[in-house]
Amino acid sequence: MPIISAKRQITLPAEQCRLAGLAPGDEYESYIDNHGHITIVKKTRGAARGFLKDTKNDKRFTDETSMQTGINP
Repeated sequence: MPIISAKRQITLPAEQCRLAGLAPGDEYESYIDNHGHITIVKKTRGAARGFLKDTKNDKRFTDETSMQTGINP
């Protein structure tokens, strides 16, 4: 059974990596749900391409206003 190292590192079993399509050097995101379950998701280049294509610009806000709102909520 894998254990967590003192550096909080884990080693995933090779079979799980193979099934998930993970290889050494791959980038990933990890998430924790309300039950403490950890989900690891491989980052895929271009996965978000076109994600906002149907979003309409709100002409009431400039880029400057948007940035200031994000910096000073």
